[in-house]
Amino acid sequence: MDETFDHLCDDIEAWLRLRHCRRVPISVALALAQQLGSAHAVMSASNSILQDISGTKAIDCQTLSAFDKQAVHDDIRWSLASAHHHVIPFLDKRYPQLLRELPDPPLLLYSNGNPNLLCSRQLAIVGSRNPTPTGRELAFRFSANLTRSGFTVTSGLALGIDAAAHCGALSVPGPTIAVMATGLDRIYPARHQHLAQQIAQIGVLVSEFPVGTTPRKQAFPQRNRIISGLCLGTLVVEAASNSGSLITARLAGEQGREVYAIPGSVLSPQSKGCHKLLKDGAILVENETDILVELGNFDLPASPPEISTTSTHQDDGLIQYMGYDPVTIDTLVNRSGLTVDKICSMLSHLEVQGVVKTIVGGYYIRVES
Repeated sequence: MDETFDHLCDDIEAWLRLRHCRRVPISVALALAQQLGSAHAVMSASNSILQDISGTKAIDCQTLSAFDKQAVHDDIRWSLASAHHHVIPFLDKRYPQLLRELPDPPLLLYSNGNPNLLCSRQLAIVGSRNPTPTGRELAFRFSANLTRSGFTVTSGLALGIDAAAHCGALSVPGPTIAVMATGLDRIYPARHQHLAQQIAQIGVLVSEFPVGTTPRKQAFPQRNRIISGLCLGTLVVEAASNSGSLITARLAGEQGREVYAIPGSVLSPQSKGCHKLLKDGAILVENETDILVELGNFDLPASPPEISTTSTHQDDGLIQYMGYDPVTIDTLVNRSGLTVDKICSMLSHLEVQGVVKTIVGGYYIRVES
């Protein structure tokens, strides 16, 4: 090991050595560390002690010495590269208690940002990587309002609902937690580099995977148990019937945490997963207050000011053509029989009055009164 690393806490290095032992399962490493009180004690224990605790003769000093030295070196170098980089072992006081309660908790966590947030009161918001405009808007709004009410919003940095949830929290502005399925030096998806930087500045990025770990299909379900495990509950905004967010919801239920789902149109494929969750006992939510009341002990958001409108009778008719799902100008033309110019004029008046608003993709949506 380079002299550069000499000042690093010996026990953190021992935890990393234990993490990178090729032939020691994480569950066994955890049992050894809990019994002996530290990773340093594990790495210096005799064969008889190791075998008594692990229950197998396969775990001995020689096994523990066969750790990946380069991986340990890389992790240490990463941890020293910034004051915001942290390695948090299972027995560290910064390790979140809710995560300790899992049947398969990580041996240690890597974090970039404020590690104290890992012990804050969290709610997970997850969903489709290909959401509808309404789904994206709901994830953003729920996240922003829950952040204002005292939650830390946790998600997986994925495209779609995850990104909208992170952005909603940041818009308050407030912290948010992104749980990654890669090493923290490998942002995935790559287009979220800037978002990850924002999260690290006022929130925290966290992973159980060492530096250099690239995206692997099997790592995402493994990541999902941490998302649900950190949180008091998991809200699924939109999910197709085969969505990975349903894995997060299932794990949340198995972990004894609340599962919430937002219903959608019966015609929308992106609502099928949420409807399945609701049939299986998830709690139906229409607004943030449903969650806050369910969990209790949080500040309820102030009621939004009533919208005073002076819309004409014809404008009111246009609102009825809109319904409650996002619509395009072409859709309104087809439904109403009005011209494009007339529709645009009416929408402009309604936007000024705060009755409708434009969302991503050129869609218009009603604002809830």
